[in-house]
Amino acid sequence: MIARDHRAMRVAAMLLRSAPRIPTQEQERMHMMMIRRITLILGAGLMAASAATAQAPLKPVASVEGITEYRLANGLQVLLAPDSSKPSTTVNMTYKVGSRHENYGETGMAHLLEHLLFKPTAKNPAPDAEFAKRGLQSNGSTWLDRTNYFASFAANEANLRWYLEWQADIMVNSRVARSDLDTEMTVVRNEMEMGENDPGNIVFERLLATMYQWHNYGKSTIGARADVENVDIPRLQAFYRQYYQPDNATLIVSGKFDSAKVLAWVQQSFGKIKKPTRKLPKLYTLDPVQDGERFVAVRRTGGVASATLAYHVPPGPHPDYAAVELLNLILTEAPAGRLHKALVERDKLAASVAAFAAPLHDPGFTVLNAELAPGASLELMSQRLLQVVEQELMAQPITAEELKRAQTRWLNRWEQLFTDPEQVGTALSETVSQGDWRLFFLLRDRIRSAKLDDVQRVARERLLPSNRTLAHYIPTDKPQRAPAPAMVEVAAEMKQFVPAAAATQVAAFDASPANIDRQTQRATLASGLQLALLPKPTRGNAVQGVLSLRWGDAAGLQGLRAVSDATAALLDKGTQRLDRQQLRDRLDALKVELQVMPGSEGVSVAWTTRREHAAEALALIGEMLRQPRLGPDSLDEVRAQSLAALQAQRDEPQAVAANAIALAFNGPYTRGDVRHARTFDEIAADTQAVSIEQVRAFHARFYGASQAQLGLVGDFDAAALKQAAETAFGDWRAPAPYARVPRPSLAVPGKLQLIQTPDKQNAVLAGRMPLALSDEHADYPALLMANYLLGEGSDSRLWKRIREKEGLSYGVWSFVQWSPLDENSPWNLGAIFAPSNRSKVETALREEVARALKDGFSAEEVAAGKQALLSSRALARAQDPALAQTLAANLLLKRTLARSQQVDEALSRLTPEQVNAALRKYLKLADFQLIFAGDFKQP
Repeated sequence: MIARDHRAMRVAAMLLRSAPRIPTQEQERMHMMMIRRITLILGAGLMAASAATAQAPLKPVASVEGITEYRLANGLQVLLAPDSSKPSTTVNMTYKVGSRHENYGETGMAHLLEHLLFKPTAKNPAPDAEFAKRGLQSNGSTWLDRTNYFASFAANEANLRWYLEWQADIMVNSRVARSDLDTEMTVVRNEMEMGENDPGNIVFERLLATMYQWHNYGKSTIGARADVENVDIPRLQAFYRQYYQPDNATLIVSGKFDSAKVLAWVQQSFGKIKKPTRKLPKLYTLDPVQDGERFVAVRRTGGVASATLAYHVPPGPHPDYAAVELLNLILTEAPAGRLHKALVERDKLAASVAAFAAPLHDPGFTVLNAELAPGASLELMSQRLLQVVEQELMAQPITAEELKRAQTRWLNRWEQLFTDPEQVGTALSETVSQGDWRLFFLLRDRIRSAKLDDVQRVARERLLPSNRTLAHYIPTDKPQRAPAPAMVEVAAEMKQFVPAAAATQVAAFDASPANIDRQTQRATLASGLQLALLPKPTRGNAVQGVLSLRWGDAAGLQGLRAVSDATAALLDKGTQRLDRQQLRDRLDALKVELQVMPGSEGVSVAWTTRREHAAEALALIGEMLRQPRLGPDSLDEVRAQSLAALQAQRDEPQAVAANAIALAFNGPYTRGDVRHARTFDEIAADTQAVSIEQVRAFHARFYGASQAQLGLVGDFDAAALKQAAETAFGDWRAPAPYARVPRPSLAVPGKLQLIQTPDKQNAVLAGRMPLALSDEHADYPALLMANYLLGEGSDSRLWKRIREKEGLSYGVWSFVQWSPLDENSPWNLGAIFAPSNRSKVETALREEVARALKDGFSAEEVAAGKQALLSSRALARAQDPALAQTLAANLLLKRTLARSQQVDEALSRLTPEQVNAALRKYLKLADFQLIFAGDFKQP
């Protein structure tokens, strides 16, 4: 489960950087707790009929585009967004309390409560075990205006009802106890230290702190360390009782469910909570108009130099906020964005540019970031950044073409989000915290109808030297001032809002393996391209596609890894017919969101579009793959971005540890072999050496559909897409011969290493053991379960000991990289922790592995693990992008979803004896490469 604070994620979004993925963790469940839980469920069931008849049905308050609002007598707001097209359900509980509501000495309280509400209550003594047993993918997040708890799961009425009851329980019955806080404190500190490791995160914190003098938006959501470590429990409990109440909460249920039943369950679980008598405080603090440039410098080890600007902007409900979103796209979106063209393409001062703004309850901010290109001057880049934003944007007004392009891009992304019920609930959480959930649609309408003069006016009023962060004071005879901050009367704004018609409900789809196989159409083209097409109803007529090309052999690919990666990176930078901007505009017109994923022996392209554009989108992707422009300027840009990203990794414990693990398994593979793991220096040298001539020669030699698989899932005409695939790829063959490069398991002796990463306040453990198995092995199901119970689930042994009991790590995990092609499936272990806790983490790891090998897993653990794994696998089959990937992969493997069903059945039949035998047969901690990377102080 639990990276519960999304603060770091938001910073990553601001900088367009991917946060390290922490595998999902699940918790242990005790036998007596299970009996007690069953008793509670049975008792609730006996009371359901009388409770339902005692309360009158709820009546709709408002309805917009398929989302309906209800209100309980105690003030709880309920939003239902039914969508039967996807067999999963998502529940969001949003409390309108975030770091904005914290007083002096209370910073971090909202975030602390986010952690503590996952702790046991009298009614739910083991909530994490319940999450694991029921297969819930749950989490929580804290932000400036709100706290959100959410869970997604394969549609199941019993699990939905239980989760609603749990949410009602923690709303008023959480202990917020000193004992829980003491065990969680190290975890919260560890979370702080994770943020301290990221230069981008620190820049963001210092930036907001410099922007705001009085308003709490200038304070980090995670809080001041002194406030968190010295928190007063009675004061924290009072904060909880004040804000965690039904009249300050919104319950959002989206996906597949029975609305009438959900409303009845909501009344039964939440309706018995009394309406609060207290009054919430009215917050009125606003910063004055900024009256001069402000500047802050951050100096840390590692990372890439960058320049970041921030400007005060109106609240999310303000009519001018739409222009802020559009200005960000006009300035930074590649390839036409003004900053991208000036700093990245023309002057080559920046490796990349990015923008980030959030619609907030009170006057907020917009942020513009430029990351320094290798060898460039930070001072020159900063000057050029200011020149483009504050001078050229005023001297060379925005054009109608720029505005239209930004509107199309923004609206395409909004439409993509609105087709996914799991994302809709989270998005509504943000607009709820602004004052009205319907702002989600009002902002879309404002983007759609934005006028050129208004967007230019907002740029002129807001993008001023006196409104940005620069620490130099410059006396000015006639200073310019941005408009004074002001609250927005949301009710008045909503009077102008006219809801669009609700989307038509989509028919339900059975995501069982057997039905998926029945509905999937397969074919092979003359070129060799294999097709797997699954037409099915989807919200918004969405279509998901994955196309994978494979090429070459070990000899032919010798020394070409960097060339292969560069070629893949240039595929979306224009075609022979369309320049880069024309290609981007055409993709937007076809509502295509596209991702290119290079590999050592091929490339995959994943995309989403809509039914009416599906055939044209496939044709355009064919043109990108067959006739890419491959321009030298684009190669220079890609090279700069790659080198900047590589430089950022050199000092990061997680990247350093991962690279050390890969190098340990090089075995007989020498430099140039596609199986050879490269050092950071080798990667940099290879990247620098790539020429455009090599790229063009590589494409001509290796690209083709001879060894390719196409998976399509969604609302489409199968015959039309088969014809589109035939036209695009039917005669496209790769000149070079193909032979899959084998990757046998390497018997590398176990070893423990400590790698120093100075000035990093968070450390990482990365462990790997070779395992000469494939996922076809008879022991696959038993070992899959053994790993899950050891360290993959949130009820696992490692999670309970290291994360929950001792609070040493923000995240701990284990997983097996199962190979379907070679007998080579290494077992991995990992954790993140404070450097001072390294020896404790290692001791706990060794003790828990020894205990598992000695005592084995209990029948109760295995039973709970079965339920959790099967639920998780069912949920995965309900995700269309992943399903398209699976269908394409199965073509290569000559499999169908029957294999998934076989694995499910094998998992359901497992005995504790089989699971424990597999664990003892394969798990040898002495055979692991254990890499600890961090700032470990020498004694």
